[in-house]
Amino acid sequence: MHPPPRKPRAVRRAWTAVVAALALPFTMLATGTTPAQAAPLQCSVDYKTNDWGSGFTTDVTITNRGTDVIDGWTLTYAYTGNQRLSNGWNGTWSQSGQNITVQNASYNGRIAAGAAVSTGAQFSYSGTNAAPTSFAINGTTCTGAHQPPITVLTSPAAGAVYSQGDAVPLAATAAAADNATISKVEFYDDTTLLGTDTSAPYSLSVSSLTVGSHSLLAKAYDSLGASAESTPVGITVASGPAVVASTTQLAVQQGETGTYDIKLSTQPSSNVTVTTARASGNTGLSVTGGASLTFTPSNWNTTQRVTITADSSGTGAATFESTANGHAKAAVTVTQVEASGEYDARFLELYGKITNPANGYFSPEGIPYHSVETLIVEAPDHGHETTSEAYSYLLWLQAMYGKVTGDWTKFNGAWEIMEKYMIPTHADQPTNSFYNASKPATYAPELDTPNEYPARLDTGVSVGPDPIAAELKSAYGTDDVYGMHWLQDVDNVYGYGNSPGKCEAGPSDTGPSYINTFQRGAQESVWETVPQPTCDAFKYGGTNGYLDLFTGDSSYAKQWKFTNAPDADARAVQAAYWADKWADAQGKGGDISATVAKAAKMGDYLRYAMYDKYFKKVGNCVGPSACPAGTGKDSSFYLLSWYYAWGGATDTSAGWAWRIGSSHAHGGYQNPMAAYALANYADLKPKSATGQADWAKSLERQIEFYRWLQSSEGAIAGGATNSWAGRYATPPAGKSTFYGMYYDEKPVYHDPPSNQWFGFQAWSMERVAEYYQQTGNAAAKTVLDKWVDWALEHTTINPDGTYQIPSTLQWSGQPDTWNATSPGSNAGLHVTVADYTNDVGVAAAYAKTLTYYADRSGDTEAATTAKALLDGMWDNHQDALGIAVPENRADYNRFDDSVYVPSGWTGTMPNGDAINASSTFESIRSFYEDDPAWSKIESYLAGGAVPSFTYHRFWAQADIALAMGSYAELLE
Repeated sequence: MHPPPRKPRAVRRAWTAVVAALALPFTMLATGTTPAQAAPLQCSVDYKTNDWGSGFTTDVTITNRGTDVIDGWTLTYAYTGNQRLSNGWNGTWSQSGQNITVQNASYNGRIAAGAAVSTGAQFSYSGTNAAPTSFAINGTTCTGAHQPPITVLTSPAAGAVYSQGDAVPLAATAAAADNATISKVEFYDDTTLLGTDTSAPYSLSVSSLTVGSHSLLAKAYDSLGASAESTPVGITVASGPAVVASTTQLAVQQGETGTYDIKLSTQPSSNVTVTTARASGNTGLSVTGGASLTFTPSNWNTTQRVTITADSSGTGAATFESTANGHAKAAVTVTQVEASGEYDARFLELYGKITNPANGYFSPEGIPYHSVETLIVEAPDHGHETTSEAYSYLLWLQAMYGKVTGDWTKFNGAWEIMEKYMIPTHADQPTNSFYNASKPATYAPELDTPNEYPARLDTGVSVGPDPIAAELKSAYGTDDVYGMHWLQDVDNVYGYGNSPGKCEAGPSDTGPSYINTFQRGAQESVWETVPQPTCDAFKYGGTNGYLDLFTGDSSYAKQWKFTNAPDADARAVQAAYWADKWADAQGKGGDISATVAKAAKMGDYLRYAMYDKYFKKVGNCVGPSACPAGTGKDSSFYLLSWYYAWGGATDTSAGWAWRIGSSHAHGGYQNPMAAYALANYADLKPKSATGQADWAKSLERQIEFYRWLQSSEGAIAGGATNSWAGRYATPPAGKSTFYGMYYDEKPVYHDPPSNQWFGFQAWSMERVAEYYQQTGNAAAKTVLDKWVDWALEHTTINPDGTYQIPSTLQWSGQPDTWNATSPGSNAGLHVTVADYTNDVGVAAAYAKTLTYYADRSGDTEAATTAKALLDGMWDNHQDALGIAVPENRADYNRFDDSVYVPSGWTGTMPNGDAINASSTFESIRSFYEDDPAWSKIESYLAGGAVPSFTYHRFWAQADIALAMGSYAELLE
C-alpha cells in the first residue's frame, strides 16, 4: 500500500557540469622598502559546451596565469548568434544583446596564482552555435587555453586476444588543436614505453608482450608542447593458439536469442573446426546457431557468430565453451533473465567489462585497483593502489552477480581474496598477545597543521580500558584483529614490499604492499603526506624509519601498525547481508554460509569504531587530563567513527601492542543497514557476548544521528566529536551537542573540508534507504522524506538525457542540541549547493538511494529520476572500459606543493628519492615522471591548460552496475 502523495517538489531549472577546483589559496609576500606593485593580470579561459541542438550548457574554466591572486573577477565575452541565457551557476550571469557578463559568486571570487575556478550556464538557440573567440577578466583579455590533441588508439580492438610471439599491431589517430601539428605518438603498455612514431599514419608492431593481460594506450604530442593519451585498450596474450570470444558475459531474456562472436588468436596452417556447447548450468539455454564453425588459414581472423536461445520460463546462468583441437578454449557465461530484464542485462554487460582481465581493473592476484588509470591523486595517491573500500565493492558486485546468475563461487572467492591480501595475517600482527586491555595505548595529541608534528606522547594522560578485547578473544580464540587495513600499494610502486606476511621485503617484491599516508592531523591533505610502510623496520626513511616524523618519543622500536576504515568493513557486512538474502531465495544459502559467518566476525571487531580514541568517557569531554577514563562501555558512542587502529612491536619478545578508536564520527560513514543486519539477522549474529546488543543500540543511535545532523533544507551535515581538535580541547562557546559530543562541521579532515562532497550524502542515504526498504522504519522514512525532497530539487535531467546532481556543498549554522524525546527543527542549520557535477559513481549511489526509497514509499518522482540517471549514464557516457566522464583537475597544480619535513631530518624512499626539508609531493614520488600522463601535469605546472582526465574508478563502475541490478530487482 502506497502512502498518500506529498506536496509537489519545486522543479529545478539551472544545471551545470562543473566540479569546483580544490586549490590552496596563498598570497605573494613583498620584500624590500618600496611598496609592492601588483603584477599584470594574466589569465586563460577554457570554454566547453554540451549541445543538444536547440540549447546547450557551457562549462567555463578561468585559470589565473599570473603571479598575484585574483581577488574578485568579472568575465565578459560575446556570441555572434542568437544564443539566449536561461540561467547560470557558480557566478551571477547576465546578458545584454550578444554580450555576456559573469560576476563571481561569494565563494569563488579568489583565484590563487596557478589555480582555476569554474562557472557555467544554460542557453537556448537556433541555427548555429559558434563558440566565442575572445574572453576578458576584469577588462583584461585572456589567452585561450590551448587544447591538447585528440588521440585514439584504433588498433588493437578492445578485448582482442593474441598468441605469444605474434605481432600485435598498434595504430592511432591524432589531431592537434589551435593550428598546431602532431610531432610524435608514443605507444605504451600501462606505463612502459613500447615505441614511438613521428609521422602519420601512426603505428607500431610489437611481438614481445608477455603472456597475460595488457593495457595499451597511445599518447600524442603537438608542436605547442601539449599532449594527451588515448583511452586504454585491454588485450590478452595467450601462451599459444586460442579460440577468442567477443565477450565473457551475455544476458538473454526469456524467449529471446542472444549472440556473441568467435575467431582464432593466430593463423592456423590448416582448417580448424570450433565446436560450441553448453558445458554446465541452466538447461533453459541452448546453442541454436554456430554450434560448429570452420576457420581457414585465410579467414581465421574474421568473426563468426554463435546464437544462444533462452526458453520462455527459466532464469540463471550457463557456461558455454568453444573448443578446437590444439587451441585453448573460450568460455562465455550466458545468463537467462526475465523478459523485462533490461537492467539485469545492463548489469551483466558492465560486469563483463569490469571483470575482463584485459580491461585493467584487477591485478594479477585478482585485487581490484583503485582505478584503471595510474596517474590519479585523491585519497589514494596512485591509481594502482587500492583501498578497503574497493574490496568491499568487489564483494557487493559479486553478491549481485550471484543474485542474477545463481553462481556464488565468485562471492566466496572475493572474500577469500580480501582475507588473503587486506586482512592482516598473524604474521603481520605478531605481538597482539602482549596487548593489555586495561592500558590500550599512550596518549598523543592531534595537532592543527603538519608543521606542528611530531606530536609528543604523554604517559601522564589517563586512558580507559578496552571493554571488548577479552570477549572477542573468547569468541574467536585469537588475539588478532579481524578487520581490513585501509590502503595497499598493489603493484608495489613505492617499493616497500610490505606484502602480507612480510615486513619491508623491498622494491623487488612483486606482491601487494601495505602502506599508509595520512598521519599528521586534520589539515594534512594527500598533497602533504609522506607515504610510509605499515611495518616500519627502519629499512627506509631516516634513522628511525618514518616514526619520528609523526610522534616525539625518547626512543623508537621497530613496529607494525594498521588502520581500519569502518565504512568499508560495514559495506562488506552489508554486501554479505544481501548475498545471504539472495542466496536463501534461490535455496543456496548453504553455498555462502561460511563466508557470511566471517562477515559477522568482521562486524564484531568493527565495534572498535564505536569508541573514543583513548577509551575516555563519552560526553562533555574537555581537557586531556580532566576528561575521565571510561569504565565499561561508557567510552562508546555507538556510532561509526573515522577509523580504528592497532599496532605493536615487530620483535615477538618485545612485549607490547596497542589499540585505539577514533573520537570523530562523520555522518557520511554511518551504516544503519549493516547495524540492522548485525543486530537482527540471525546468520550475521556476532559470536561475542555483547556484539548483537551493541549493534542494536548503534542502529538506534545512527538514525538519531541523522535526525540531529539534518539541515533545515534536508541535507545531512558533518558530524560530531568527543575530542575537540583531536586533543580534548575546549570547543567554542555555545557549540551544540549530541549525547555530549560536540557538533563538528567538518570532522576529521579540512583540506578539502570533509562535509562538502555530495558523495557522502548519496553513499550514506543509500544505506538508510536500504534499511527503510527492508523494515519500513518510520524514523528512517522521516529522514529520507526530507532528504529526497532536497536532493530532487537540485537534480536535473537535460533534454538529451544528460544530468546534473549536486557536487560541492556549503554549510552555515549548527543543529539544535539533541533532545531524543523532542528533536529540534534545526532552523539554524543550512546548506547551499555551490556547484554541480555529472560524476557517474556518485550518480549511481544516488540512483540506488532513490530506487530503494521509491520501492517502499511509492514515490513516483524518485523512481522516475532513478531511471533517468541510469539511462543518462548508459546512453551518454559508455566507452570500451565502462561508464566514465571527463574531469578537469585544476587541483593538480599541487604536485609541486611542499611536504613538511622538520629541519635537519633526512631520509630516503625505497627508490632513493630524498626526503628532507625541500621535499615536495612529486619529489618523493618520482615514479610519476614515468607515467604516460605526466607530460600533461608538466604542461599545466608550466602555465598550460587545466588537465582533463577520464578515470575508470573501480568503486564507481561497481556502483553503476549495482544500481542497474537494484533497479532491475525493485522497479523494473
